[in-house]
Amino acid sequence: MCIDPHAHMTSRTTYDYLVMRQYGVVAVIEPSFWLGQARTSSGTFKDYFSSLIGWERFRAGQFGIRHYCTISLNPKEANNEAVAEQVMELLPLYLCKEGVVAIGEIGYDEMTAAEDKYFRQQLELAKELDMLVLVHTPHRNKKEGTTRSMDVCLEHGLDPSRVIIDHVNEETVRETLERGFWAAFSIYPQTKMGNARMVEIVREYGCDRIIVDSAADWGMSDTLAVPKTAQLMLERGISEAAVRAVCYENALKAYSQSGQMQEDDWLNPPPVDQRQLFNGNSVLRGQQPKFADEFESLIIE
Repeated sequence: MCIDPHAHMTSRTTYDYLVMRQYGVVAVIEPSFWLGQARTSSGTFKDYFSSLIGWERFRAGQFGIRHYCTISLNPKEANNEAVAEQVMELLPLYLCKEGVVAIGEIGYDEMTAAEDKYFRQQLELAKELDMLVLVHTPHRNKKEGTTRSMDVCLEHGLDPSRVIIDHVNEETVRETLERGFWAAFSIYPQTKMGNARMVEIVREYGCDRIIVDSAADWGMSDTLAVPKTAQLMLERGISEAAVRAVCYENALKAYSQSGQMQEDDWLNPPPVDQRQLFNGNSVLRGQQPKFADEFESLIIE
């Protein structure tokens, strides 16, 4: 079993859910993120947040995958302050919904004053609501942005054990772990982390507080990054216990602190019934629905 604790499934097809389930992914966490094009009004954020707690949760469940999400104003979109102010008013309406496990992704993109302002505001909101925090670290100035992100979290009095620092790499892993934060690695080749590099990180640093995810989105990414990395680790001599920790147990340990995610959600789930509809809509687009044992045979095939 694997958990993918960072996958932007809104940008993926329903077929991805089927294949992920076949390869052992039992749960996903979908952080709210930038869709590739700037949103121009708070209404588009409202519809997007609603889809994360509604349609995506339903769509994943139709293929036996438990879906959770994180909600936030993404750092890249914090720079449009007129819209950002309205989104900040929306956040409390969604953060306490079922299946929301953290505020995130928040942090820095270009490390502007506006990004810093809304990062800090959302950290205060996390404290007020006693929520976990998922931090996005910038693609440029990675080390500076990661250090600054952790500094700001501590400035605001957050417990590092309740903060997941994502998109960690070789130059930021030691500091992240030494300061007591969770270190999440996105297996997104060429821009974030490759799975062969991930093997060496686990070999050097062990498995404590290390989490593997895919960050799969509309870009050149892979929804099977977690199970593929797990397999490569085993092939290269990493122990089964360590692989299970970084590809399953640590994500569960970190995000179950929210009270919204429990292992029993997928170990003892309701039977899959693809005859169900969401607001009158099916994910199958005319295909024959599967139910319970029929669905399990489809997964085995």
